Amino acid sequence: MAAFTSIALQYSCTTSLQSWVPSLEATHYNNSRWGRVRSCKSTGKTSHQLKMARGLTIQSAATKQAKSPAEEDWKVKRELLLEKRVRSVDAKEALRLQKENNFVILDVRPEAEFKEAHPPDAINVQIYRLIKEWTAWDIARRAAFAFFGIFAGTEENPEFMQTVEAKLDKNAKIIVACSAGGTMKPSQNLPEGQQSRSLIAAYVLVLNGYNNVFHLEGGLYTWFKEGLPSVSEE
Repeated sequence: MAAFTSIALQYSCTTSLQSWVPSLEATHYNNSRWGRVRSCKSTGKTSHQLKMARGLTIQSAATKQAKSPAEEDWKVKRELLLEKRVRSVDAKEALRLQKENNFVILDVRPEAEFKEAHPPDAINVQIYRLIKEWTAWDIARRAAFAFFGIFAGTEENPEFMQTVEAKLDKNAKIIVACSAGGTMKPSQNLPEGQQSRSLIAAYVLVLNGYNNVFHLEGGLYTWFKEGLPSVSEE
């Protein structure tokens, strides 16, 4: 493990760790430790050790597949969400829609967070999950997360759409929710808004033919802060 950590940190001298960990921005977008690594000081390794590390990185850990829909640029996601008229609603409006109009709250947070507290009758399908495999690529991603002090790294859930389709048909009225919510609204500091797990999930849903998709503005943080109904499974 130490060897792969060394590889990850040395490789970060020439590339952004964001490309190592595709779900880092989506899962930890509100974590102040997130950022791009633009330069590195010498690690003190010998020339031979650096060559070995570089070779291992190129041959195994740094090989990455093409982008998935969830990894698409936020600008592209936002344009489609606006085109498909995905509307954001606040927490109180979401509760009203759930009670009066048969809307389903789709909570895309990790299962552990969902079990701690969630809106009554919400459905949980996590858009990201804990990294499960132990290939060279997965070990390298764990090392990249650890570099930022994150020891529960996540990856895109490959079964997200399959699980959603098993629980909700294409005509279901869905409000997608995560912790912080993100926003499609432009502001001075965020001219293109701010992506989040719920907005990524909404994008994937509309790509797969779901037409009644809404988004919880302010996320479940606001829901709980305003004292709206919640239940726990612990």
